[in-house]
Amino acid sequence: MATPILVVDDSAMSRKLLIKALPADWNVEVTQASNGQEALEAYRGGNAHVIFLDLTMPVMDGYEVLENLKKEGLNAFVIVISADVQPKAQERVKALGAIAFLRKPVKTKEISAVLEEFGIL
Repeated sequence: MATPILVVDDSAMSRKLLIKALPADWNVEVTQASNGQEALEAYRGGNAHVIFLDLTMPVMDGYEVLENLKKEGLNAFVIVISADVQPKAQERVKALGAIAFLRKPVKTKEISAVLEEFGIL
Protein backbone atom coordinates (compact mmCIF):
# COMPACT_ATOMS: atom_id res chain seq x y z
CA MET A 1 0.00 0.00 0.00
CA ALA A 2 1.29 3.44 -0.92
CA THR A 3 2.15 5.91 1.84
CA PRO A 4 0.15 9.15 1.47
CA ILE A 5 2.53 12.09 1.53
CA LEU A 6 1.93 15.81 1.25
CA VAL A 7 4.45 18.17 -0.32
CA VAL A 8 3.79 21.78 0.69
CA ASP A 9 5.63 24.69 -0.94
CA ASP A 10 4.48 27.81 -2.76
CA SER A 11 7.07 27.15 -5.48
CA ALA A 12 6.01 24.52 -8.02
CA MET A 13 9.69 24.04 -8.92
CA SER A 14 10.60 23.36 -5.27
CA ARG A 15 7.77 20.83 -5.00
CA LYS A 16 8.96 19.11 -8.18
CA LEU A 17 12.58 18.96 -6.97
CA LEU A 18 11.55 17.56 -3.61
CA ILE A 19 9.38 14.87 -5.20
CA LYS A 20 12.34 13.91 -7.45
CA ALA A 21 14.54 13.65 -4.32
CA LEU A 22 12.26 11.10 -2.63
CA PRO A 23 13.76 7.61 -2.32
CA ALA A 24 13.09 5.73 -5.56
CA ASP A 25 11.99 2.56 -3.76
CA TRP A 26 9.49 4.33 -1.48
CA ASN A 27 5.91 3.56 -2.59
CA VAL A 28 4.08 6.87 -2.15
CA GLU A 29 0.93 8.65 -3.22
CA VAL A 30 1.83 12.33 -3.53
CA THR A 31 -0.54 15.22 -2.86
CA GLN A 32 0.72 18.77 -3.38
CA ALA A 33 -0.28 22.06 -1.75
CA SER A 34 0.96 25.56 -2.54
CA ASN A 35 0.12 27.17 0.80
CA GLY A 36 -0.68 26.30 4.39
CA GLN A 37 -4.44 26.49 4.00
CA GLU A 38 -4.38 23.94 1.16
CA ALA A 39 -2.04 21.80 3.27
CA LEU A 40 -4.45 21.67 6.21
CA GLU A 41 -7.34 20.77 3.88
CA ALA A 42 -5.30 17.90 2.38
CA TYR A 43 -4.22 16.74 5.86
CA ARG A 44 -7.80 16.75 7.11
CA GLY A 45 -8.77 14.77 4.00
CA GLY A 46 -6.40 11.98 5.01
CA ASN A 47 -3.77 12.68 2.37
CA ALA A 48 -0.78 13.01 4.66
CA HIS A 49 0.99 10.34 6.66
CA VAL A 50 4.20 12.28 5.99
CA ILE A 51 4.25 16.04 5.33
CA PHE A 52 7.17 17.86 3.72
CA LEU A 53 6.55 21.47 4.74
CA ASP A 54 8.09 24.75 3.60
CA LEU A 55 8.00 27.64 6.09
CA THR A 56 7.67 30.75 3.93
CA MET A 57 4.39 30.72 2.00
CA PRO A 58 1.45 33.04 1.30
CA VAL A 59 -2.00 32.65 2.89
CA MET A 60 -0.69 30.57 5.81
CA ASP A 61 2.98 29.90 6.54
CA GLY A 62 4.56 26.67 7.76
CA TYR A 63 4.63 27.80 11.40
CA GLU A 64 0.87 28.39 11.30
CA VAL A 65 0.36 24.96 9.73
CA LEU A 66 2.35 23.34 12.54
CA GLU A 67 0.42 25.30 15.18
CA ASN A 68 -2.90 24.14 13.69
CA LEU A 69 -1.74 20.54 13.40
CA LYS A 70 -0.60 20.59 17.02
CA LYS A 71 -4.01 21.93 18.15
CA GLU A 72 -5.73 19.18 16.13
CA GLY A 73 -3.61 16.41 17.66
CA LEU A 74 -1.09 15.90 14.87
CA ASN A 75 -1.00 12.32 13.61
CA ALA A 76 1.43 12.79 10.74
CA PHE A 77 5.20 12.99 10.51
CA VAL A 78 6.23 16.54 9.53
CA ILE A 79 9.60 17.21 7.94
CA VAL A 80 10.31 20.90 7.42
CA ILE A 81 12.23 21.70 4.23
CA SER A 82 13.41 25.31 4.25
CA ALA A 83 16.19 27.66 3.25
CA ASP A 84 15.73 29.42 6.61
CA VAL A 85 18.31 27.51 8.64
CA GLN A 86 18.52 29.82 11.63
CA PRO A 87 18.77 27.85 14.90
CA LYS A 88 15.70 29.69 16.25
CA ALA A 89 13.59 28.53 13.30
CA GLN A 90 14.77 24.95 13.78
CA GLU A 91 14.00 25.03 17.52
CA ARG A 92 10.57 26.53 16.89
CA VAL A 93 9.46 23.92 14.33
CA LYS A 94 10.63 21.06 16.53
CA ALA A 95 8.74 22.54 19.49
CA LEU A 96 5.66 22.60 17.26
CA GLY A 97 5.99 18.90 16.43
CA ALA A 98 8.20 18.61 13.34
CA ILE A 99 10.42 15.50 13.43
CA ALA A 100 13.19 17.03 11.31
CA PHE A 101 14.44 20.18 9.62
CA LEU A 102 16.22 19.79 6.29
CA ARG A 103 17.85 22.54 4.26
CA LYS A 104 16.83 23.32 0.67
CA PRO A 105 17.78 21.93 -1.73
CA VAL A 106 17.23 18.59 -0.03
CA LYS A 107 19.09 15.44 -1.01
CA THR A 108 17.67 11.91 -1.24
CA LYS A 109 20.09 10.55 1.37
CA GLU A 110 18.99 13.21 3.89
CA ILE A 111 15.33 12.32 3.38
CA SER A 112 16.11 8.59 3.60
CA ALA A 113 18.05 9.07 6.84
CA VAL A 114 15.09 10.82 8.53
CA LEU A 115 12.57 8.28 7.20
CA GLU A 116 14.70 5.39 8.42
CA GLU A 117 15.31 7.02 11.82
CA PHE A 118 11.57 7.23 12.44
CA GLY A 119 10.72 3.84 10.95
CA ILE A 120 8.80 5.28 8.01
CA LEU A 121 10.96 3.75 5.28
